[in-house]
Amino acid sequence: MIINMSVVGIIFSNIHDKNISELTRMRTMASVPFGCRYRLIDFTLSNMVNSGITHVGVITHYNYQSLMDHIGSGKDWDLARRQGGIHILPPYITAFANNQNSLYTTRLEALKSINAFISGCTEEYVVLSDCDVICNIDLDAMIKRHIESDADATFAVKSSYISSSDKSSISVLEYDKDGRITDISEHTGYLDGFKDINLNIWIMRRKYLEDIVQDAIAHNYDNFITDVIARNISSSDYRVFKYEGYFASVSSLADYYFCSMDLLNADTRKSLFGIKNRPIFTKVRNSTPSIYNEDALVRNSLIADGCVIEGTVEHSILFRGVKVGAGTHIKNSILMQDTLIGENIYLNCVITDKNVVIRDGRILSGHETKPFYIDKNSYI
Repeated sequence: MIINMSVVGIIFSNIHDKNISELTRMRTMASVPFGCRYRLIDFTLSNMVNSGITHVGVITHYNYQSLMDHIGSGKDWDLARRQGGIHILPPYITAFANNQNSLYTTRLEALKSINAFISGCTEEYVVLSDCDVICNIDLDAMIKRHIESDADATFAVKSSYISSSDKSSISVLEYDKDGRITDISEHTGYLDGFKDINLNIWIMRRKYLEDIVQDAIAHNYDNFITDVIARNISSSDYRVFKYEGYFASVSSLADYYFCSMDLLNADTRKSLFGIKNRPIFTKVRNSTPSIYNEDALVRNSLIADGCVIEGTVEHSILFRGVKVGAGTHIKNSILMQDTLIGENIYLNCVITDKNVVIRDGRILSGHETKPFYIDKNSYI
């Protein structure tokens, strides 16, 4: 891997917390557990590190203790460095934060709050990314394309099917044959079909970012897309970088459930974790191997280390330290770290947060569009 000293990364860790308030009540979106052993931020961090970025700032909002515990010194991503490394950027309330002088709610307000960090960096370019971008993208190629085009900003885009029933916040881009963006708008929900959507990954010169943040402060702008990008689209050179690989983002608890269950597909796992020289890093924990009782039955499931399985597990995802009692049937469910499931229990389409205990004989069932969620540290 070539060290890219000319690029700094900035990650928004809290922007979409309200999308899955069940999982972010006590943590940031960035630290939401995903795929047996990962957190959502692992994908964005790994994409940056794999492209040679060694200086990363993570903008936080509130409830970021679990994020700090997960990232630590950054050594698991090779970011424990004397120069650069990873920085947690806590909230900084200023008079221009928003009308209520409270914590930021948009990306632009978040960037205003770290204006000193941005101006203090020495790198020429900056990569901005949301924390819930589940993909394995070659940011090095995107950076090179941006430098070659000498554009003001480059947006990662992907052609994706959008349903009229989709209520999530999606930016749709239009561009010419040279890849120059001609229009950007929010998905209105009126039309079905394939659209080129913004993946919420951007590259620009750091000086350009400083200028638009200062302009936003002067004009009291709040929204990065509508107040800055859309206003400047005719006078600025914005380009697209087409991404063809697997992509998912989390805009609801049902989305989280669907994205997690998609990992049971071998092609999805290969697209995320099987790309040569682009591994997805996470915090390393030394756990014992999982134990399977002679009566245990497991089908099409992902089981992390440290589990004890005595019952039946089908089409489910189990994080570290989960225990499943005898006579229990787990189906289409996600059980997070240290969940204890008693005997003779039936679970279907259930999401348990960490340290949940379910006593013997319980029957709990949800639906894939409305999974049954059990809060952290609950006892049922």
